[in-house]
Amino acid sequence: MSPLDTFMFDWFGDTALNLALFNLIVVGPAAFAAGRSVARNWRPWVQVVGYAALLSAGLRFLDYALWGGELWSIGGYLLGWAIQAAIGLLAFRLARAQQMVRQYPWLYRRKGLLGWEERH
Repeated sequence: MSPLDTFMFDWFGDTALNLALFNLIVVGPAAFAAGRSVARNWRPWVQVVGYAALLSAGLRFLDYALWGGELWSIGGYLLGWAIQAAIGLLAFRLARAQQMVRQYPWLYRRKGLLGWEERH
């Protein structure tokens, strides 16, 4: 193993390639869908953080079961949680901006990708 992989395994419970593969390709779309779903149902953004915690726990199990990663790696869990929360919150904000502009066109107009502003 390379020094980077040794460091990653010691701190995060798996190699950098496996962490990127699982976080971005396997569980990332689920976090995106969770963020969008929370926004479309007019729920608060804090629920996205909770769903990201559950997804991160599932991610640790998949990593352990499929690739032999460390199941009880706190660093790996926190890294996965942070990545899943970021993906979910991005999706939440994208959906909420689209929602506000589409449902209240007389009040708001789009301002950039993630925002809206009042019409004057």
